[in-house]
Amino acid sequence: MADAKLTVGDWMTKNPITIEDESSVIEAIHLLKEKNIRRLPVMRQGRLVGLVTEKMLFGYMPAKATTLDQWELHYLLSKTPVRAAMNPAPHTVHPDTPLAEAARLLHDRKLNGVLVVNAQGDLQGLLTTTNALEALIHFSAAAGAKP
Repeated sequence: MADAKLTVGDWMTKNPITIEDESSVIEAIHLLKEKNIRRLPVMRQGRLVGLVTEKMLFGYMPAKATTLDQWELHYLLSKTPVRAAMNPAPHTVHPDTPLAEAARLLHDRKLNGVLVVNAQGDLQGLLTTTNALEALIHFSAAAGAKP
């Protein structure tokens, strides 16, 4: 089975859209909306330093937010770096990780995606639940099931 497609590298989204850790929370929210995505690897000088998701950003409100009006809140979030809202230690896998192992990680940890890095920790891609479902559709069709 030369074309088995059994590793994360076979199904991951390559070259994912990223954001710099100095970028603002507002910039990250706008980038997610513009690109219709839900997660952004966070970079510093070309190195992966974390992950920020749509849920993290919309759930991130500085402690002062309770007394702020909408404009003050927008201003504050435009001055808040994305690193303040990111997960600095996201789950990662390697491109050669078996797809079943990565799918189990997604399932067991209730994750919507994991970052794919090489042995040096360089960002290679992103594996999402959508990618895992694409693999399931592929394997089901290959096994003769009707899509």
